Amino acid sequence: MSVVTAVPAADSAAALAHFEAAFRYETDCWDVHDALAGGRQDFVLLDVRGTEKYAAGHVPGALDLAHRKIIASKLAGFPADTLFVVYCAGPHCNGAARAAVRLAQLGRPVKLMTGGITGWRDEGFALTSAANVRDNPPATL
Repeated sequence: MSVVTAVPAADSAAALAHFEAAFRYETDCWDVHDALAGGRQDFVLLDVRGTEKYAAGHVPGALDLAHRKIIASKLAGFPADTLFVVYCAGPHCNGAARAAVRLAQLGRPVKLMTGGITGWRDEGFALTSAANVRDNPPATL
């Protein structure tokens, strides 16, 4: 018996419930890119890494709001039902999860973009260039 099978898999009904529920909490880079590219952005994309990292390169259309700076007053301009999608550096970083906790504590709908910047680049999607950031200062909340 391998370590993989030492703990039995969940039955199909439990697995289905688990994996379907996961989509309520997260989205992926491909779906975010598709929404942005297709003009169907019905969410606010937050880069929660910090202004320096944001300025070095971020997902086009993302706003700069470090996870530790997420407070009610920064979100006051958005309707209460606005969905926030958060991302950080990648799977090795828990900044997006910290941001999601803060947003949920403030009663805001939130999803995490799995993979973060690492996933975005792995999919072959471009970040904004340093020149673009220079010409268009960061959209900081």
